[in-house]
Amino acid sequence: MQKFDDIHAVLQAIHGGERFLISAHARPDGDAVGSILACGMILDQLGKQVDMVSCDGVPLIYRGLPCASSIRQVECVEGDYDAVILLECDGIERSRLQGLEDRFIINIDHHVSGRIFGAINWIDNDACAVAEMVYDLATLAGVRVTTEMATCLYTAVLTDTGSFCYAGTDAHTFELAGDLVRQGANPTTIAQHTYFSNPTSKMLLLGAALSNLRREGRLAWMWVTHNDMMRTSAAEEDCEGLVNYAISISGVDVAVFLRELPNRRVRLSIRSKGSIDVAGIAEGLGGGGHLHASGCTIDGPLSAAESRILDLLRATARNSMHSAGVVV
Repeated sequence: MQKFDDIHAVLQAIHGGERFLISAHARPDGDAVGSILACGMILDQLGKQVDMVSCDGVPLIYRGLPCASSIRQVECVEGDYDAVILLECDGIERSRLQGLEDRFIINIDHHVSGRIFGAINWIDNDACAVAEMVYDLATLAGVRVTTEMATCLYTAVLTDTGSFCYAGTDAHTFELAGDLVRQGANPTTIAQHTYFSNPTSKMLLLGAALSNLRREGRLAWMWVTHNDMMRTSAAEEDCEGLVNYAISISGVDVAVFLRELPNRRVRLSIRSKGSIDVAGIAEGLGGGGHLHASGCTIDGPLSAAESRILDLLRATARNSMHSAGVVV
């Protein structure tokens, strides 16, 4: 019942306003970009004025999405808006946008780390992606799901479920994907644009990360330094998905990818195959995300960050094995 109350509150706020801003978390991924675009298309069909912004640019692999060029890169939000719709944020700070304080915020999130911080808060941990929630909003609003909207939403679902591999993927996820295909999304074209359009810099960075690959029983990790980023001419977005090469190893249940930032802080991408809740670990370090796919940024130097996260993961892995009755 709460879910339906929340989505109706969102739609009521949309109907009651005229001018809206839509954004998502910093370093937008496929779900953030696709959902911003689809949400913008919904509001456009409803006759609303819409601005779509991000503090970071749209990653290269998503720039071919319909209307992707309409997402402006800004640092500060200026102007009058009846509401700001924030997707996949656990607070306005996660957007890294200035100028959101004291605005009417509509908070839409599906992460287990989602928090109530807006005037309206619609949080659905059962949704496979925030794109699923945007699709539900489109259905409730009675707008037409165009080929362009379906393409954006399918891309979001595909990427946020790890190509339908992450825990939480179920029959409903495939029903949603099927609906989007029937409404015009081309799964072959979308997959090619998403997975077979990587820049050379990403492949070189992957090589650097794999050269640092380490394994300890059920745990695997790898890292890149800031010098690796400079040497390969890699962009921040080139780091996306590299952790999946570590978690794909047979017998590995949890993996982490560490990236050294220019300020010597370290960004972590953590993945689990199911037995370990990495969202709880990331949240304890100031980040968050999915139960089995999360991230955070912690203090360096790189060696200290590596020791800190490995100690946490080792302890969590031991506890999960004890809980399962495995003698260690």
